Amino acid sequence: MASGEFPTESMELTTILVSRDVERSRDFYRDVLGARVHYDGGASACVLQFQGAWILLVTGGGPTEDKPGVTFAPPDDPDRVSSSFTIRVPDCRGAYEVLRSRGALFLTPPLERGREVRCFFRDPDGHLLEISEVAS
Repeated sequence: MASGEFPTESMELTTILVSRDVERSRDFYRDVLGARVHYDGGASACVLQFQGAWILLVTGGGPTEDKPGVTFAPPDDPDRVSSSFTIRVPDCRGAYEVLRSRGALFLTPPLERGREVRCFFRDPDGHLLEISEVAS
């Protein structure tokens, strides 16, 4: 990377999700969503690829030299959300049925909301995910 170039084509974004049980979360992302396991570190970490994105599952931990004062922790209240994933799908109702059959627990069935059909579900740690179809 030349000085001053940002972003570059070789860069990729990874989302870190803190998990109470990395192996259980790995199974969810692999078996329910169909993510591909890139690295499996057992109970401490797992790297997955999903639809061109990277997901890093880790256990929580306290501050370190490079992040002083910062503690990584899984969500403590699943009804208070500061971030979520949205997965755009061509058929929200069809995706809902497939994911439900694989064990995803949805908050509601797909609902029409203006120009989209969407519904939400959580991973085993309470991280919120959404499937959404742009209505035609």
